[in-house]
Amino acid sequence: MNTSAAGSAPKPLKGWRVLVPRGGPWGDSVAAALRAQGATPVIAPLINFAPSEDPTTLEEALRDLAAGAFDWVTLTSSTTVDVLHAYRAEIPATTRVAAVGETTAAALTAVGYRVDLVPDDDNSAAGMASQLIALEPQPTRVLTLRSELAKPVLTRLLAEAGHDVRSVVAYRTVGVPVTEKVAGDVRSGRINAILVTSGSVAEQVHEQFPEIPADTVIAAIGPRTAKDARRTGLGVSVVAKEQSVSGLISAVAQFPLPHAADELAPPTGAIPRIGG
Repeated sequence: MNTSAAGSAPKPLKGWRVLVPRGGPWGDSVAAALRAQGATPVIAPLINFAPSEDPTTLEEALRDLAAGAFDWVTLTSSTTVDVLHAYRAEIPATTRVAAVGETTAAALTAVGYRVDLVPDDDNSAAGMASQLIALEPQPTRVLTLRSELAKPVLTRLLAEAGHDVRSVVAYRTVGVPVTEKVAGDVRSGRINAILVTSGSVAEQVHEQFPEIPADTVIAAIGPRTAKDARRTGLGVSVVAKEQSVSGLISAVAQFPLPHAADELAPPTGAIPRIGG
């Protein structure tokens, strides 16, 4: 292998600063993928989870999960993975794991959980229900974990198909204010792209960054996220063709590097601007 050739491989995002809207293991893995493409990741978590209003019910469900009471557990967001990780939840080998999309699947693998099913085409609760029903013609025991605001679509469809479903609210989504430096870097154009991975993230981007330069690339991980983003009033520059981290990064790489404010050559004697 020619190591010098490998080291000189083109990096399509060289010079880019990209905002990663989630922290934790998932955010770290996205940051590593961005660095591999030459970008500078800016990890700025925009959302986090707050405890469910009924933590006792959640804790009981997780104990039953560890004891092998379910054939399947379904996760419809990467935030649900954060909850499992925070509770140090155990998923036994006898319980299969279904993730609604590649973002959720990546979050699961990042913290050491396996993934047995990701819908082939429709990365939604309805798409997951359809694929599970096709895989399991006989009644099974399913634990569906969801956010407080999520409609119980998956639970309803699985129950109508004859499955024994326990639906549990795992968390409430809350916004996390960014630092003034990050807000200033977005406002000035120093951050060249913003990754949008869910409707909740889109809401926070719209609320926290009211002045986003026109040439800042806003990349949505899939059609549903893009639709949710536009509903909040957020503009979307591009939608990833493949609903995964690599697909999202590839979508950003289609664009030329926007002209960042701090990359302007300063006048003689001026001090280069750094951050907000």
